[in-house]
Amino acid sequence: MGETFKFGVNIPMTFRDSYRKMLSIAKMCDSLGFDSFWIPDHFFFSPRFNTYLEAWTTQTALAASTERLRFGNIVLCNSYRHPPVLAKMAATFDVITGGRLDFGIGAGWKEDEYVAYGIDFPRASVRIKQLREAVIIIKKMWTEDSPSYKGEYYTIKNAICEPKPVQKPHPPILIGGSGEKLLLKVVAELADRCNFDFGIKRDVETYKRKIKVLNRYCRLFGRDPDEIEKTIAIQVVIAEDEEGVEAKIERFKPADVKREDYLKGRVVGTPEECVKRIQEYASLGFTYFIVNFPDMTDPETLSLFAEKVISKFR
Repeated sequence: MGETFKFGVNIPMTFRDSYRKMLSIAKMCDSLGFDSFWIPDHFFFSPRFNTYLEAWTTQTALAASTERLRFGNIVLCNSYRHPPVLAKMAATFDVITGGRLDFGIGAGWKEDEYVAYGIDFPRASVRIKQLREAVIIIKKMWTEDSPSYKGEYYTIKNAICEPKPVQKPHPPILIGGSGEKLLLKVVAELADRCNFDFGIKRDVETYKRKIKVLNRYCRLFGRDPDEIEKTIAIQVVIAEDEEGVEAKIERFKPADVKREDYLKGRVVGTPEECVKRIQEYASLGFTYFIVNFPDMTDPETLSLFAEKVISKFR
């Protein structure tokens, strides 16, 4: 396979003993050859899942206990941290980890969190404009000696950010979202990576359309579409044989979800079947797979995926 493929693990933040379990999983991923570890950015999620560690603090602690694993967020909510402060935080993280930051950011969407924490929740078009200004500021602070910027929503003046990130010209910036009128235009203008996955149907035709729209915007900004790495976040249900696969489907499929819908939205099967499914996504242009497993606390699941799936793409 000519492409360079990457595999990260997207960790849920809802374990009851969250940090102990996440640390164990991160160390396993580090030793098994996964490229990265991705953490969602929420304060709480639902009445059922309200035990939630703060993302940035958690990944900093995890990074200190691993050696080569990269860390990212899928994705940071721009509204939750003032952009120039976030730029400073991210630069510091990249320095102390020796260049292991994969920076993921989005416009924000979870209104109940905004309301609960007293954060303004403007309409989507405003949040996307704020995201655009935020990314501009963050890039300037990572690459310029004494940057200034005056926008509609954010302003900086001689905002010194030293030391600069280790990665040059800056850590890769992933912008998450799939809105075809506004969000993907920001991706085309400013992102190094895209991720469409929140709130879309996970079928080939949807992904093809999103990529087509993104490519059109890239031409508008004079960018080569291939400059933007395409990532996909998807759940994997894997077992050594068909019997094991069926047992996991029975165990993890919600009762109110049809089998065909459950299978359509996931990579499900034996290692050989998982390889084929991932190759289908690769044929669309995806090269970075950010996966999660319903049984990721089981070391055998992580090992099986690393040894019999990831190995096929190296």
